[in-house]
Amino acid sequence: MQLTVYTAPWCRDCREAKRFLAQHNIPYDEIDIEIVPGAADQVLENVGKKAIPQFVLDGKWIQPYRPGRGFLHQEMSELFNVAK
Repeated sequence: MQLTVYTAPWCRDCREAKRFLAQHNIPYDEIDIEIVPGAADQVLENVGKKAIPQFVLDGKWIQPYRPGRGFLHQEMSELFNVAK
């Protein structure tokens, strides 16, 4: 399993996503859209908006949060087959 997470330091949902991954010992590569040139454009090209966090799991883009709902703990627990 290859997981990449697009984030930014100011993003509350990004911090929650990384906390979830750390809690469940899920390894990932992080791309900070504020530092990596073109990263924000990659997000825009793949999801149609500059919305983070974004997971790219084995090449598939996944939005692990919903506006107004925050990080989707239940859905991500099921996706990664971990206890909530």
